[in-house]
Amino acid sequence: MPISGNWIFTAAMDVDPDKEALFNEVYDTEHVPHLRTVPGVVAVTRAKLDTLRVTMGGETRSVDPAGKPRYACIVEIANPGVLTSAAWASAVDAGRWPAEVRPYTRNRQHTLHKVLK
Repeated sequence: MPISGNWIFTAAMDVDPDKEALFNEVYDTEHVPHLRTVPGVVAVTRAKLDTLRVTMGGETRSVDPAGKPRYACIVEIANPGVLTSAAWASAVDAGRWPAEVRPYTRNRQHTLHKVLK
């Protein structure tokens, strides 16, 4: 499906291995649904890092993902103001995420990209 938001926000992170099942359960059943209610959020997609093998210029190579965050959440948004709205602030701190999951995440990386159409 094509990207329909004007901006893409990403939140990537690792989670302590003993909290991984809780992380995924809360992310899927609470965190993503809360984010989807925020005005200006167009779509939310989760992803998990994998080893990259790519052929370019006639050469196939592998890119080791070591050190990169394993999980990512890709949020399509209408404009950057969505990320500083009261609705966003409420959504990112709703449910079990802030107390039961966030403390066990690390290597957090956030990016914002303007979609070129």
